Amino acid sequence: MSENAEAHHSHRDVNGGWLRPSVFGAMDGLVSNLGLITGVAGSSASAHTVVVAGMAGLAAGAFSMAAGEYTSVASQRELVQAEIEVERVELRRHPADELDELTDVYIRRGVEPGLARKVAEQLSADPEQALEIHAREELGVAPDDLPSPAVAAVSSFGAFAVGAVLPVLPYLLGASSLWPAVTLALLGLFLCGAVVARLTARPWWFSGLRQLALGAAAAGITYGLGALFGTALG
Repeated sequence: MSENAEAHHSHRDVNGGWLRPSVFGAMDGLVSNLGLITGVAGSSASAHTVVVAGMAGLAAGAFSMAAGEYTSVASQRELVQAEIEVERVELRRHPADELDELTDVYIRRGVEPGLARKVAEQLSADPEQALEIHAREELGVAPDDLPSPAVAAVSSFGAFAVGAVLPVLPYLLGASSLWPAVTLALLGLFLCGAVVARLTARPWWFSGLRQLALGAAAAGITYGLGALFGTALG
């Protein structure tokens, strides 16, 4: 194959394990902390109380997201590794059956049976290569390219913290009313949605407006609940 065979295009990193937790963390940080401070502000709390609640929500949410991402990705990785080990044992104990399976895979893809057999035999000559091919074909994973729990946790923690600080930032800079915080948070949601659209090749305005609408709905509902409870408990 020519060295320039793939020079005409490139692909995004889709297996690094960072995009989903980063996007989810940033969106969750924005929406949850926006909802938290609007709920607290709706109960007629002071600006100081809103800041304390917002910073507590940032810390608790960031650590919770990081722990949850680490646990979920680690569990998924361990499950996949266990299944890969099952495949490794099968390749060692029943090589002929595994060779037949790989041959059938290529036949189903349109390769002539005799040629499919030769290809399967050649690829199976290297045990590690055979394991990788069987894992890709049967499990849909690459043994050497599994998501990292640490990367997922750090990405989630950082993204959540960045998202969660936006609604609190106007208060930290001296604002005493809710509207600057809401405006900045909704702008952040729109921009975050637009950036994600650039990564996923979706229309930037659609993704941005979708995130803005979700955040606005959350803020409105929690503000109403905060006002209701604040009145009832007052």
